[in-house]
Amino acid sequence: MSIADKLVLQRQHHLKWRSFDRLELFLMIVCGILCFGFSLSVTADIVTRTIGSPWLWLQEATSTLFIYAIFIGAAVATRRNDHLYLTAVSEAMHGTPRLIVEILIRVVVLAVAGVLIYYGYINYLRGFGSFRLPSNTPIASLYAAIPLSGVLIALFTIEQLVNGIRNGFDHPEPLEDAGDIPPVETSFQNRGQP
Repeated sequence: MSIADKLVLQRQHHLKWRSFDRLELFLMIVCGILCFGFSLSVTADIVTRTIGSPWLWLQEATSTLFIYAIFIGAAVATRRNDHLYLTAVSEAMHGTPRLIVEILIRVVVLAVAGVLIYYGYINYLRGFGSFRLPSNTPIASLYAAIPLSGVLIALFTIEQLVNGIRNGFDHPEPLEDAGDIPPVETSFQNRGQP
């Protein structure tokens, strides 16, 4: 296979819907902000407790930031094939068996997304009966992350299914740059030979 064929194949496999690229970037930024806010609130909670004047609302903020970071992060990881994905099984196969396994994996992920949406929404609705202290906000504010994550995971999984069925699931190895530095020979056997 020529380099031009590899580039065309690589481009086909990396075709994604452009609007989802922007959504993924936005979600990555949100995850970064949530993780930073989580770290900051934990630090502030420790400091305020150490000096003897704790801010009780920090525990609420910490748990909210943590839960949203986890569920949004799971959706982003699904888009990047970093989460909920059995790469070892599928990458060992080629052709029709790989296509079948890749589709089955994504159907399972889609089923998990459906469970997150359905039961997450039920928990969200029930969460209006319980309140978080000290702010007295409904616990539904935490549960909203679950169906949101399910919708995003389903959306990204459908995108992967469509792209995979159209273009195949084989991911070509990235091409090496011509400007790479060659590896240094470190074996003792070749040192004395010209």
